[in-house]
Amino acid sequence: MKNSPIGVFDSGYGGLTVLKALEKILPGFDFLYLGDNARTPYGTRSFEVVYEYTLQAVKYLFSRNCPLVVIACNTASAKALRNIQQLDLPKIAPENRVLGVIRPSVEKVAEITKNGHVGVLGTVGTVTSNSYPIELEKWSKGKVISTVQEACPMWVPIVENNEIETKGAEFFIKKNIQNILQKDKDLDTLILACTHYPLLSKIIQKYVPEKIKILEQGQIVADKLLDYLQRHPEIGDKLTKSGNVIFQTTESAENFENTASLFLGREVKACNIHL
Repeated sequence: MKNSPIGVFDSGYGGLTVLKALEKILPGFDFLYLGDNARTPYGTRSFEVVYEYTLQAVKYLFSRNCPLVVIACNTASAKALRNIQQLDLPKIAPENRVLGVIRPSVEKVAEITKNGHVGVLGTVGTVTSNSYPIELEKWSKGKVISTVQEACPMWVPIVENNEIETKGAEFFIKKNIQNILQKDKDLDTLILACTHYPLLSKIIQKYVPEKIKILEQGQIVADKLLDYLQRHPEIGDKLTKSGNVIFQTTESAENFENTASLFLGREVKACNIHL
């Protein structure tokens, strides 16, 4: 029988934080991780370009027998997911499913915020899309939600260039957190709306008051996916469980392996593909 893995897609490495959580909560499942590292970052690109690149990746993962694809990238979820779900999926693979990271995160925020004052730290693309404020309004369950956002353009390069322990990293993280705290003095929940950001959590926590709950997406997305598969056995039954994890990148496999091992805390073997 041919393997039918869960496809996990990101513009770079951040989605590995989601994959790590998925592996933990769905042990034994097969996964295929695809990083579009040759064309990263997506955060500063237009809606049209992000949509085009994301659709190429989804089609590729479908061709590799992934009946379920998780777009583990906030920018791609914000700029491409809805179009792919509504316009493309019915034509190219109506029996397959494509899920993102924004809706699970928003549902979780709506559950836990006490006063409705929510902050979003994300890439330029995620922030300018306004996806979080729009979705929070939709999933607020009657609560009045006040959302403030802060774009953090330096955070992804800090992570991907392994500059986490530097003074420069601390400078930019402190600056962005101070900015968002000034936008709303009553924040009680802060979403790290980029899958790279958990690697910066030690510094982030240093500058965020203890009363504010910080949400990382990996565990949230993993919990929601487990729930989804329990509710949709027709999808879960298609997935194979051989414990295989394949890593693919549109960039140099060697570069990917070196950086991916920082995210996962283990050695990674990857191969190069072209979209």
